Formats: sequence, structure tokens, C-alpha cells
Amino acid sequence: MGDFIENEFAKFWIDDGIVFFVYKPHIIVDLKAAEKIVADRIKLQEEKAYPVFCDTRGIKDVNKEARDYLAKEGSTLAIAVGFLVDFPVNEAIAQFYVKTNKPLVPTEVFTNKDEAMDFLKSFLQ
Repeated sequence: MGDFIENEFAKFWIDDGIVFFVYKPHIIVDLKAAEKIVADRIKLQEEKAYPVFCDTRGIKDVNKEARDYLAKEGSTLAIAVGFLVDFPVNEAIAQFYVKTNKPLVPTEVFTNKDEAMDFLKSFLQ
């Protein structure tokens, strides 16, 4: 498929064994958006599981249907997920998501990119 995908919600690429996924600014994620985001990430990964770095700083809001979908289907082909968030707004949304939706893979929330990368690199083989 190639090393880079972009849709109306995010940009995705693979580098050093980690999938990077950055939301575009001011995005509202509903179920339709969540389905497109997950489908494009899986297409990029070509059936191979990776740790996933997810920069959520562009997200303005995520509805309940999208959160539920991302917690289950969003874990497909993900070994672990590290969310990069802005403090305090995105952090509150991401922490709420992790606590209430209980993703199927190890998932942590970070305000520091280096800490997120250290977490994800611990899952590389």
C-alpha cells in the first residue's frame, strides 16, 4: 500500500516499526469518521501488527459511538497505543476514553512525545 496514507481526518505512516497517526486540527470524530480512520490505518499496516503512536491534539470531540468503536475495532493490529495529548483538554478526553472504554491492548496517555515513544518502543521485538 505504501508508507503514507492521508484522509480528511488524519495522516498515517510507519517509521522504525511504529505506526504514526496524527489527527488534523479541529476534528470531530463520530462513528463514520472512526470507521474510516481504522480502515485506513489497517490498510497501511498490510496485515501486520504494530505499536501505534496516536497524536490526538487535533481532536475537538469524540462521540460515544466512536469511542466504543475505537476501543474495540481500533485495537485491530495494534500491539499497544500511546496517545499524545494537550494538557488539560485532550488529556481529560483521552483519560476518560482509556478508563471507561477499556481498550483491548495496552494504552497510555502522554503529554510528552518522548515518553510516548519510550512506551511504544518497549513493545518492539
